[in-house]
This record gives sequence, structure tokens and C-alpha cells, in this order.
Amino acid sequence: MRKETRVPILSEQACTYPENLLESPPLDLPDRRWWVLYTKARQEKALSRDLFGYRIPFYLPQVKKTTLRRGRKMSSYIPLFSGYVFLFASEVERVKSLTTNRISRVLSVDDGEKLCYDLRQLQRLIASNAPVTVESRLSAGARVRVKQGPLMGLEGTVLTRRGETRLLIAVDFLQQGASVEIEDFSLERLD
Repeated sequence: MRKETRVPILSEQACTYPENLLESPPLDLPDRRWWVLYTKARQEKALSRDLFGYRIPFYLPQVKKTTLRRGRKMSSYIPLFSGYVFLFASEVERVKSLTTNRISRVLSVDDGEKLCYDLRQLQRLIASNAPVTVESRLSAGARVRVKQGPLMGLEGTVLTRRGETRLLIAVDFLQQGASVEIEDFSLERLD
């Protein structure tokens, strides 16, 4: 009889530390700023666990993915942007994060307020539980604001793909974003 080895599936873990990081970044250290960490392959969640253990503020956007394995539905949470973790840290904390040996590169962010705004919008989009599509090639489109529904107040770019209207929320620093299908009557132009 063949013994089957099972790999445990990790439950959803904290994707933001502290929970209110994007609404009110911690001000206990005045020299904290935003950094983007590019991780080694498939190390995003392990790095976030390490940062949580060190109590270093971070954000790792994750989406739920359901797959079918051997006739069973399996759900897991995967990073929205493969290889990236957003860090809000002082220079000392940034250096401490490097001791995890999970980071390939550290990218300095010049406009931390803009990045935080983009991440806040992205967090709201993910929290809506609408099916999210990763957009790696950002294209020009009309700037819009959602005027009704669960995404009300979000601002982004409208795209049309295969006859459907999509709202793109971009993280300009990465030149990537996420989009969801949306009804065009719920949008208003900002231009």
C-alpha cells in the first residue's frame, strides 16, 4: 500500500502589519519611508511572516485562488504581484529585513504618499471580493471614479477588453495593477 504524503495548506495569513498601515502609517519612528522589496522566487509569504515576527510594517496584497486537484477544490491565498512586498520601514528596519535572506533587491520609493494612495485603492478593490485580474501592461484610458456600489469612491482607469468594461487600479511605481469587471453606468469621468 502506497503512503500518500500531504503538504499542509497554510491558512490565510496577515497581509498587512499593522492592520491599519495604509490608513494611518505608524509614526513611532520618524524616519520610516516606503520601500519595495523584490523577493527571491516564491518567498513573498515567508518574508511577510519574518517581517511580522520582527514587527516591521509591510503590505503584501493577496487574492484567493481556487484550483481543482484530484477532483477536490482547494483554496489558497497568493500574492497579487509575484515577487513584491511593500515595506514601510526605517533604514535600520530595512537592513534587518535583509537578514531574512529572502530579498533579491530593494527599490527606493521617491513618492511614498502616491504609493500609499495606490496601495489603499488596491486594498479596497481586493476587499470587495470581486474577481481580480492582474494587469502587467498598463495602457492609457479615461480616468474615472466609481459613483455607486461597493467600490464607490475608487478612482482608476477604464479599460474595454473582449466587450467588457473593466476598472483598472494601478500601482504606478510597479507599472502594474489589477482590474475588475464593472458596469459603465456606475462610473463618472474625471477628465
